[in-house]
Amino acid sequence: MKRKSGIIPSGPMLSHTTPLRVRFSEVDSMCVVWHGEYVRYFEDGREAFGERYPGLSYLDIYASGYTAPIVELHVDYRRPLHIAERATVETRYIPTEAAKICFEYTIRSAADGEEVASGYSTQVFVNAAGELELTAPEFFNAWKRKWNIG
Repeated sequence: MKRKSGIIPSGPMLSHTTPLRVRFSEVDSMCVVWHGEYVRYFEDGREAFGERYPGLSYLDIYASGYTAPIVELHVDYRRPLHIAERATVETRYIPTEAAKICFEYTIRSAADGEEVASGYSTQVFVNAAGELELTAPEFFNAWKRKWNIG
């Protein structure tokens, strides 16, 4: 599988599926999920992924002296979710040798498993001085070793 961003996955892929329920505050006047909420669902998936695979949560990254801002984000919309609908977001870590964290996402309706949206994101490492890291930080390399990733 080749992502639109040009990264070709290699090796094992870790994934985690997170349930979600569409809340009133997430829909527009037509009672469909506002398009920007799908990015929040991706975020929910990333946070749950970090809990499932300790060492890569935002707090873990920060405690290691880094931040990991998103530098690329893409969403493909297939069909809308509606108020009170239940769905899942599958978050997949995409291995890369570069100093970045890459995820792919698939949001599916819980009722029928139909894909409603998909996308990907890329995060980079910024050190405490605000400088972009061009090589992967040791804590990230240790995390990859822990989970048998490249």
